Amino acid sequence: MSLVLDERQRAMLAEMGIKLWAPSAPRVAGIAPEKEAARAGETSAGAEFDSKPTPTARLQTPAEAAIVRPPVRAIAAPLPTASAAPAPTALGPRPEGVADMDWPQLEATVAACRACGLCAGRTQTVFGVGSRTADWMVIGEAPGENEDRQGQPFVGQAGKLLDNMLAALDIARGNRVYIANAVKCRPPGNRTPEAAEIAACWPYLERQIALLKPKVIVLLGKAAVHAVLRDDKPLGGMRGKPYEFAGIPVVVTYHPAYLLRNLPDKAKAWEDLLFARRILRERAAPELPF
Repeated sequence: MSLVLDERQRAMLAEMGIKLWAPSAPRVAGIAPEKEAARAGETSAGAEFDSKPTPTARLQTPAEAAIVRPPVRAIAAPLPTASAAPAPTALGPRPEGVADMDWPQLEATVAACRACGLCAGRTQTVFGVGSRTADWMVIGEAPGENEDRQGQPFVGQAGKLLDNMLAALDIARGNRVYIANAVKCRPPGNRTPEAAEIAACWPYLERQIALLKPKVIVLLGKAAVHAVLRDDKPLGGMRGKPYEFAGIPVVVTYHPAYLLRNLPDKAKAWEDLLFARRILRERAAPELPF
């Protein structure tokens, strides 16, 4: 609401000693100076009015002014706390006395092993399977996903290939052969086990060999060769040659998983199994001197 003073009201205010003040308004294009003066006279004493009323500030009473109020401080919102990361699996030393354990003790010790970091990702350990009075011992590298889930070595496609190759020698899983791995826990992503992991598991495999006392050992893949023979040479150059561990003949050949990717080498692996059978027969029936 605008307050407009006429000449009589202006005269009365002047008699009362009240001086009127109006700020000079900016000139608007197209408006005559006399109209601008009339617009300037529409302001009240000491104030301008716009379309929105300005709230009137209330003066504090002396009692209110005496109250000391603490400054207002912004309260920071609590920062979100990150979820606590799972505690790493505690590692520990391998139990002592592995070299004196029997089969049940050894299997229970392997199941509870925390000697290397592979224990953190396993579903279960893969101890071994087969006859514990077998003449043949087949040693692979490490469990894969299927082996980790089922708790037995060589149960996937590579296992089917191995079973077929053994069956061609009249050897069936659980009969005349014991199958184990150099490492008892699955490495992440089915990768090749590292040297430290092989070393952590070696006392278990060594005790399995000592308990079984096989007449021939067949090593499948580089990790198995590294574990038993401590040799890292290419497998192609080690095939067809006799080796020994603790007086037991050892034959080196390719891992079945490798053969699934390299079909022409199946014939070479078959030759290696025939070589192992020939060694076994020669040991069983040595030639008599004339």
